[in-house]
Amino acid sequence: PLGGGKQQPRHDTDHEPVFRQESYFHYLFGASLYSDCYGVITLPEGKTTLFVPTWGVDTETVCGPSPEFERVKAELGLDEVLGVGDLKGFVEGEMGRMREEWLAERKTKLMEVEGEDGSGNLEEKKENAAIAGTNGENVANSASNDGGAPKIYLLKGLNTDSGNFATPAYYKGIEDFATMRDESALFPCIAECRVIKTPAEINLMRYTNWISSMAHVEVMRACRPGMMEYQLESLFQHHTYTHGGCRHMSYTCICACGPSANILHYGHAGRPNSRLLAETDMALLDMGAEYHCYASDITCSFPVTGFFSDDQKSIYQAVLNAQIAVIDQLKPGVSWLDMHRVAEREILKGLVAMGILTTCGMELDAATDEMLENDLGAIFMPHGLGHLIGIDTHDVGGYAEGTPPRSTRPGLKKCRTSRIAEEGMVLTVEPGCYCIDPLMDMALADERQKKFVISERLNKFRGFGGVRLEDNVWVTKDGCENMTICPRSVDEVLDVMKGGVWPPVKDALPELKRKWIGCKGGKVEILDIKP
Repeated sequence: PLGGGKQQPRHDTDHEPVFRQESYFHYLFGASLYSDCYGVITLPEGKTTLFVPTWGVDTETVCGPSPEFERVKAELGLDEVLGVGDLKGFVEGEMGRMREEWLAERKTKLMEVEGEDGSGNLEEKKENAAIAGTNGENVANSASNDGGAPKIYLLKGLNTDSGNFATPAYYKGIEDFATMRDESALFPCIAECRVIKTPAEINLMRYTNWISSMAHVEVMRACRPGMMEYQLESLFQHHTYTHGGCRHMSYTCICACGPSANILHYGHAGRPNSRLLAETDMALLDMGAEYHCYASDITCSFPVTGFFSDDQKSIYQAVLNAQIAVIDQLKPGVSWLDMHRVAEREILKGLVAMGILTTCGMELDAATDEMLENDLGAIFMPHGLGHLIGIDTHDVGGYAEGTPPRSTRPGLKKCRTSRIAEEGMVLTVEPGCYCIDPLMDMALADERQKKFVISERLNKFRGFGGVRLEDNVWVTKDGCENMTICPRSVDEVLDVMKGGVWPPVKDALPELKRKWIGCKGGKVEILDIKP
């Protein structure tokens, strides 16, 4: 059994925040609208049974009628829907049935081993004896130690992003199966399934990327100096809910303008998107809507005035070059850590071109090699290149058992996965360049890094903030597809901020591999937009 998400009140009150289904439960049962459920998949048949709560008249008066079993069954494509009160009896019945079938099979094998007249092939007898598990023991002994015996698989495992554990389902009576519990097999199996997306999942993520991309465009058009950061957040949420039906955000919106962008996860309780936009600000907006529990995670950066200064444009172009370089090389078989280094290299080259860094008389490639060896890339891009994304923004499987371990190097150790790219994965590609005072101070105090830094030029960027560009990319058979369709080139950004049409008539950056889509009548359609 799996336990679904619980509808929890806020602290000690009776206020109920908007419910969001537990991710593993949604992956297996799709019940995004139903709280306090349980689900069972019977193996090996794969029969799915959902157990939904049923209410008395008092609760129904407040919350409406209890879920109708047949309607929920048809809605979710399940084999059976029952009440939560039926769970204990259902599990007992299924386990009893499977145990009887298993015991019958063992008895049959045992009879074949013994034989009525002692005849039969010796090798076949040995094989059947192994299957029956006979060593003079009674075949009716406890099934807990015998191979092939029925088990109850429960979800328990560590989320390597959060450090939290998925906890096994509990209901009164499950303790009766203490010797038949398996808490180790299910979590890694489903986590790995979630890493590789199905065509249906890809279609859903194209939708979330479409609505979130279009919301980013609307925010760009509306942004002006003198607004508050939270107004940009509000505009994004309004567009995705009004035009896309997205009640949830994938994560807390980051509306970091000017120096606010020095805080990578700005927007939290202590920094609630509350700064007034100034004319000199670059806006870094990291916002993504969620639809039926599937996330989008998109970041756009642009000047709040609608005009780039020379320095703003140069840093922006360096980050864009990094994004293009990664998307150009991303395909099955490449290392994610290698892609991180590709992004760092492009950003460092851009900073050399701006006069913030120097090559110390070396060839550019040789200089950037030494900069990377001296961990200078981590000063300006202090986060990982991206992460797996799906039902969760930071999706599971990043450091699953049997995959490459987390690096210990600055910059690389911030990557949320070290995996080799595989067909079907969806990852964010989010290079960034930031001017964060403590990190700049560290570089100026480190002799290995200091020699590459032109301190007078660097110090002029204190308080600048940062630039990040983030797209959601699906790894395909021989490359990748970019599901995010935001304005990215300098000209695209400026044109949209002046009220230009979007999606565009022509694709100005085909190297970004954007899959242009629209949505009519609730259906996603592919748009024919060429260079």
